[in-house]
Amino acid sequence: MTERIDGHTILIGLMAYPIRHSMSPMMHNNAFAKLGLNYAYLAFDITDDKLKAAVNAIRTLDMRGANISMPNKQKIIPYLDKLSPAAKLCGAVNTVVNDEGVLTGYTTDGTGFMRALADEGLNIQGKKMTLTGAGGAGTAIAIQAALDGTAEISLFNLHDTTWESAKRNVRIINQETNCQATLHGLEDKEDFKREIASSAIYCDSTGVGMKPLENLSLVEDPSWFHQDMIVFDTVYAPRTTKLMKVARQAGVKHVFNGLGMMLEQGAEAFKLWTGKEMPVAYIRDLLFK
Repeated sequence: MTERIDGHTILIGLMAYPIRHSMSPMMHNNAFAKLGLNYAYLAFDITDDKLKAAVNAIRTLDMRGANISMPNKQKIIPYLDKLSPAAKLCGAVNTVVNDEGVLTGYTTDGTGFMRALADEGLNIQGKKMTLTGAGGAGTAIAIQAALDGTAEISLFNLHDTTWESAKRNVRIINQETNCQATLHGLEDKEDFKREIASSAIYCDSTGVGMKPLENLSLVEDPSWFHQDMIVFDTVYAPRTTKLMKVARQAGVKHVFNGLGMMLEQGAEAFKLWTGKEMPVAYIRDLLFK
């Protein structure tokens, strides 16, 4: 790293809270080094009260852009100049590109999720998914899965500040795609259990399972799962979440954390910033050691 950084090094940031657990700096900095690109990627703890100033800093410091994660994926939109069509549809941004002071928001989470499944030889086209969460990642996953041919999505969410986002996601999916989406209250555990039982994939896109909630799972009973399904937790720190442990107790064949999704969404962001393809095989070896 010290050999690459000089007066011409271009900065890219990661803005979220909490964020010190993130593997994105390791992923991107190793990719820059592998390709001999003069970029540096740093993580910044950015809470709500700092977000507007942080976005202005992208312009002021002439940063090439930034990744955006919880809790800022939707809150950042008013501070940007433009949105990609997918980001506009999702109402969420996880990647910002700075073109001479014009900030454009993109979303690569949904594509990353679908590519992570494809990397494992799995296809959910024509199948049913139960999904928890309607934040930035959950929204991108739901809409991209619907666009890519998932037949049915049962979206579960708490009746909290993200309930309206969940309603919006279901409405957009039903209006703009051939997928049938329904919204369910996460408080109804019997309904939750029934929908998972009839699904080919269960995906948790909430922060449950990540610090400080690393000892929790929205599904505690292994009997809710069946062996032939996919269980996907978007959390990747810790590597084995409580949800993954429950799924493995049930003998589920395909159990994943969010590392593959992080890699694939990162590869798309990398190309947006640099115009180059990330050396995905090389980075995958580093991430999955």
